[in-house]
Amino acid sequence: MSRNVSLLFAAACGMSVANIYFAQPLLDQLSSEFDIDYSIIGIVITITQIFYGLGLILLVPLGDFLNQRLLIIGQMLLSIIVLVIVGTASNSTVLFAGMALVGLLAVVTQTLVAFAASMAAPAERGRVVGIVTSGIVVGILLARSFAGILTDVAGWRSVYLVSAALMLFMVCMFFRVLPQIERDVKSPSYPQLLKTVFILFKQERILRIRSVLALLIFADFSILWTSLVLPLSTPPLSLTHSAIGALGLVGVAGALSAARAGKLADKGYGQRTTGIALTLLLISWLFISYTEQSLLALVIGIVLLDLAVQAIHVTNQTMILPLRPEARSRLTAGYMVFYSIGSASGSIASTQVYAHYGWIGVCLLGISVSALALLFWLVTRRDTAFE
Repeated sequence: MSRNVSLLFAAACGMSVANIYFAQPLLDQLSSEFDIDYSIIGIVITITQIFYGLGLILLVPLGDFLNQRLLIIGQMLLSIIVLVIVGTASNSTVLFAGMALVGLLAVVTQTLVAFAASMAAPAERGRVVGIVTSGIVVGILLARSFAGILTDVAGWRSVYLVSAALMLFMVCMFFRVLPQIERDVKSPSYPQLLKTVFILFKQERILRIRSVLALLIFADFSILWTSLVLPLSTPPLSLTHSAIGALGLVGVAGALSAARAGKLADKGYGQRTTGIALTLLLISWLFISYTEQSLLALVIGIVLLDLAVQAIHVTNQTMILPLRPEARSRLTAGYMVFYSIGSASGSIASTQVYAHYGWIGVCLLGISVSALALLFWLVTRRDTAFE
């Protein structure tokens, strides 16, 4: 698999997953326009993540049996329609329904990851997965910058309409680039297909352990990024949406640095990488807790947190995907359900905690989740058949 094709997959993943994170720096705008209280505005993100989780169970497993090229292009075309619906929403009901469908269809990113892993040679699979999943994390982070800048220039609705246009461009690219790979396996019934996802969890201990780690690290990720707009947009900081969104650019540095984690996992250093990254995740919250006193401390904390989360995520997938080569889409689906649960839980918990206990409460929540993840890894690492 050439580097250019890997980068194209990464770009498509980043653009698709960004759609479910555009709302995070816009929570105050959405709260104002649709008259939604601050204490429950996080439900916008939670609804998106819940339906993202449903999409992982209902759509991603199809990639093991259907034509992945048509599956990917079809989901992206539907995403374009839904983005236009969100961008023209006239009330909160339409907004919530549109965001739910955005989440459901954004799972095309995981079909792309599984497809890329299948195309890659075994010796380079960690590198390819690292590049493609880096695109996902970079897309999540740049979503904030993209949304913040466009909101200041043309209003929040422009964010979703411009994204629809970019997705259309990517569909045109994929018509030319994606290979046509026919399936030689007999597809089971749809209920049987979904059942096998749960069977894989029962059979594969590594999948269970790494999925729990995904839940915890992405809960941490959402705890920071969902609530961060609230202290930054109010006095004494009172930053613009563009400035808040620019912090996503800071996180990109950490995410890109973590792409090497896939190569380390290929060489058998998955457990060592995980331990170091979880330690950095815990340390990052010590810097983040000084946000209201020092933006420099926040920047350092963001880099460390995004570096740690991406390193663990890439390592997780590099360790999981070789378990069952014939079931990579289903392995990805099962693993990412825990990612979605973590993201949704972190989003709603962080805004609730902020409403009652302020930024220091959010930081204590982040520290607690980080410590729990590190403790879980320490307890389970000897049971995992990797270095």
